[in-house]
Amino acid sequence: MNESDMKQGRIVVGLSRFLSAMLTPLLMPTYGVLIALWCSYLSAYDMGLRVTVLLVVSGITLVLPIFCIATLHHFKWISDKRLIDRKERLVPYLFAFLCYVAVAYYLWSRVHMPMWVVMFCAGGALSVLISAVVTLWWKISAHMAGMAGVVALIYNMHVLTTEAFNLIWVLTVAVVLCGLLGSARMILGRHSLNQVVAGAVNGAVSVTLMMQIFG
Repeated sequence: MNESDMKQGRIVVGLSRFLSAMLTPLLMPTYGVLIALWCSYLSAYDMGLRVTVLLVVSGITLVLPIFCIATLHHFKWISDKRLIDRKERLVPYLFAFLCYVAVAYYLWSRVHMPMWVVMFCAGGALSVLISAVVTLWWKISAHMAGMAGVVALIYNMHVLTTEAFNLIWVLTVAVVLCGLLGSARMILGRHSLNQVVAGAVNGAVSVTLMMQIFG
């Protein structure tokens, strides 16, 4: 391999790492609620309320899981904060599941959000629970489950006619990012194609079922 190929390879790996970081599963609830609050009829809500809800969602589903993972790593219960080892994922996944449930309860009981928003978070909780069970035997992609869940949210916002404007371009960008993320996870050697596809199916089906049945 010549120097040019090595440089291109480093760039691809760097971009894959950047994409994986920006589209980490921990950020998906925040991205989803952001889309729900700014791209649906909920955009008519007071700005202060929407920002407060977004911050609470981020605190519960991003900050708390990061703290949990950091604590587990500090006490040597996990060897890597990226949870590369499948056997070390169970406890962080179960904690993330509880965070999703907490957010769904907060949106339902405290903020009185429409059920389709609550069910997006409930669908996320379901996909995390499925990932936690599957990971006992197989390394399913949590990144893809999270991203596909957001894609499903956007699609179902259109189906349920909750969108404030035509979301086709938002959906297109989300689908493209989903594909790029799957490629990035394989380039980094984190998952096989089957694991990427299984993760995407898990996230998309879980969110769609919850939003269509209960939303």
